[in-house]
Amino acid sequence: MLLIFFRKFVIAFKILNNNKTQYNIDMENNELLEMVRSKAQGWLTESYDAETRAQVQALLDNEDPTELIECFYKDLEFGTGGLRGIMGVGSNRMNIYTVGAATQGLSNYLKQEFSELDEIKVVIGHDCRNNSRKFAEISADIFSANGIKVYIFESLRPTPEMSYAIRKLGCQSGIILTASHNPKEYNGYKAYWNDGAQMIAPHDKNTIAEVNKIRNASDIKFKGNKELIEVIGEEIDNMYVNDLKTISLSPEAISRHKDMKIVYTPIHGTGVKLVPQALAAYGFTNIIHVPEQDVVSGDFPTVVSPNPEEPAALAMAVEKAKETDAELVLASDPDADRVGAAVKNNEGEWVLLNGNQTALMFVYYLITRWKELGKVQGKEYIVKTIVTTETIRTIAEQNGVEMYDVYTGFKWIANVMKQNEGKKNYIGGGEESYGFLCEDFVRDKDAVSACAILAEIAAWAKDQGITMYQLLQKIYVEYGFSKEKGISVVKKGKSGAEEIEAMMKHFRENPLTEIAGSKVTYMYDFATLKGKDYVEDEVISLDMPTTSNVIQYFTEDNTKVSIRPSGTEPKIKFYCEVHSKVNSVDELEAAEKAAVEKIEAIKASLGI
Repeated sequence: MLLIFFRKFVIAFKILNNNKTQYNIDMENNELLEMVRSKAQGWLTESYDAETRAQVQALLDNEDPTELIECFYKDLEFGTGGLRGIMGVGSNRMNIYTVGAATQGLSNYLKQEFSELDEIKVVIGHDCRNNSRKFAEISADIFSANGIKVYIFESLRPTPEMSYAIRKLGCQSGIILTASHNPKEYNGYKAYWNDGAQMIAPHDKNTIAEVNKIRNASDIKFKGNKELIEVIGEEIDNMYVNDLKTISLSPEAISRHKDMKIVYTPIHGTGVKLVPQALAAYGFTNIIHVPEQDVVSGDFPTVVSPNPEEPAALAMAVEKAKETDAELVLASDPDADRVGAAVKNNEGEWVLLNGNQTALMFVYYLITRWKELGKVQGKEYIVKTIVTTETIRTIAEQNGVEMYDVYTGFKWIANVMKQNEGKKNYIGGGEESYGFLCEDFVRDKDAVSACAILAEIAAWAKDQGITMYQLLQKIYVEYGFSKEKGISVVKKGKSGAEEIEAMMKHFRENPLTEIAGSKVTYMYDFATLKGKDYVEDEVISLDMPTTSNVIQYFTEDNTKVSIRPSGTEPKIKFYCEVHSKVNSVDELEAAEKAAVEKIEAIKASLGI
């Protein structure tokens, strides 16, 4: 409701200023401004530092209240994934007080949950973003002020290494200060549990409840206990990289192609040290850097977006590959959990692999090598998210490997790993959004290991006389061609949110029976955990740990369409996936063309 008030106020205020005419601002807007001013006044007390007080006073003194309202009209929400927001002063911004409230709330919950322990321990990591180190050190002070032992990395480190350290050091929790691949204005705070994974129920909701109890800076214990803070670094790096070496499946192939030219870029982020170190540990000797992007910077000076999903983010690395005649391009995002890759096609042109294609390669390679090495004993499994390509299921089923389907978000993959720990053997897991995990001693997606294994796959393929691109073609011929496309429809503002809600309601109340000329065979509604088998004309139950606002369709020709609103942006997302059988590499070009046409027909069926 406050957001609606805010928008009305801004519109009214702009009319007032632009037309230089007196207008009566309605009661709702007056109430919002009064609430915001009162909230901001609370930040002028001695509980807040002088710099913050001065910035808040300047906002209060400004005739235009727009920025004041932006900063205070709501509290930055500590959600199931932690905090993420624009940096600045105010309750709706990332700053030492919102981060402090999150840490104090988490401290309170840890002390309740682990009251029987003599010592509660946490790990703190951070990425390259502006203020990340500051937020990390303040969090260390708060944890220690609450009697909690803190291990804090000496400098920036990948998110997966923080997850690794939680398990290695026997900690009960951990946090990482990162906004992943968001623009430079953002920062974030992710909270993890003692299994090394991001928190899920009940711990996420219980932590949120404790964070929401922190109403003022005076509730936060900022004065740290230095005796409880231990700086960690190289020793954990070495343990982590040494453990990553244990998942290598083709060391002989690497030794034969160790001088293969590999271009790597960290895109100004945390992979700058550990990815080259891991590649070297695997045996690769010819790692080519992109010097401009090795510069650690929260301003990300060479890219608009530090996201390996964006072609522009890999442009400099691809140019470097052309200059040096490299065979593989690898990239990681700022906190080194997502991996991007580029390879040469059969004409020698560089092409970017998407998240589904890299996931396919990982699953195919890992299962193939596990079988060749005699490691598949009947208890092995892989995990993917429900919007990731179904070709992974085909590979798993045809090789006698169990597959789990989970919701978007790596915490759900980690949850399956936790449930199967000590009972079944994890081979790998991933999602279409460029995240994969090859090892079981980390519980979040890991670009460090992903880069090392992708390079190993390239060497293994080269051993067979083929390129990475040709390996992908081989997978398509053996298991069926698939093409996936994500389509985001942006609907901004209050009206946009209402339109998205109406679209989801329409799809639920008017379920499709045909998509692009193919009959629907199954429809799943994860919001109700119910589905329909159109072939048998019966309702089916969905076995998932919780509900999610996702609708999914499958058709007779193996098309899959998933629909869900974005949780962080004003978008509704459509995931289209089409399949066809090809008998040889020669048929792939026609299959690709037909798939593009099919996806256009799907868009028409969906009205997008």
